[in-house]
Amino acid sequence: MAFLAGIAEQSIVAFGALLLVAQLVAHRIGVFMGRREKARATTQMEGVGVVVGGMLALMAFVLALTLSFANTRFSERRTGTLAEANAIGTAWLRAKAVGTPRAEAIATLLEQYTKVRADFVTAGLDTARINALNQKTSALQSTIWGHVAAIVREQPNPVSASLMAAINDTFDMSTAERLAMETRLPPQLFWLLILMTLLSTASVGYQLGLRGRSKPLLVVLLMFMWTVVIVDILDLAAPRLGNFRTSAAPYEWTIQGFSGGVVIPPAP
Repeated sequence: MAFLAGIAEQSIVAFGALLLVAQLVAHRIGVFMGRREKARATTQMEGVGVVVGGMLALMAFVLALTLSFANTRFSERRTGTLAEANAIGTAWLRAKAVGTPRAEAIATLLEQYTKVRADFVTAGLDTARINALNQKTSALQSTIWGHVAAIVREQPNPVSASLMAAINDTFDMSTAERLAMETRLPPQLFWLLILMTLLSTASVGYQLGLRGRSKPLLVVLLMFMWTVVIVDILDLAAPRLGNFRTSAAPYEWTIQGFSGGVVIPPAP
């Protein structure tokens, strides 16, 4: 899987092309075996049709299963960014409401923290950069929590408790988003999908070889459709590959909200 993952990292289109070629090879092998069996006249066509139909039905089930898994992972990442950005915004507003020097320091640190979290989501495949951003996140969390602890000790009241809860939720959301960004398609499910694809194309070729009929256009169209679906599944399931990337827009909106500050109007 590492080899295929390397190809996918370079180009998701190249991975799709390789998969399409592999299906064509499997299909031609199936056609060759089917024609050889036809020459021997040892295979009943009715039984072959039932088996091929069952394999295609199972293939459809596996595609649906993996597509559902990939879409769920993509939704988790997208929802996670929104939840974390909202949590950061809530913590920032509460820090601004407290208004003490330490609370203002917390608000400033949260503004830096938001930029770091946005960079983490859009970091791509650069492992060194991802590790550096995780370390920076941990350092900011430690500093922010130090200020929160000082506020709670100096002013043990519901206001400081509310700020502490908001900061705690912010840190929890970052952990959840990190897990979502690390979750990928399990290798067993990936190889099951690839194996079922190759076996299904080979079985279709075998049946066509037995019948002595060639449907190259329809076969290529079927393989192309399978390839597109599989590439989309891989794209959805991989957090840092392809075109279905998690957007950092919620963080950018939160940063825009910071620019307005908090203006306390005069008492009526």
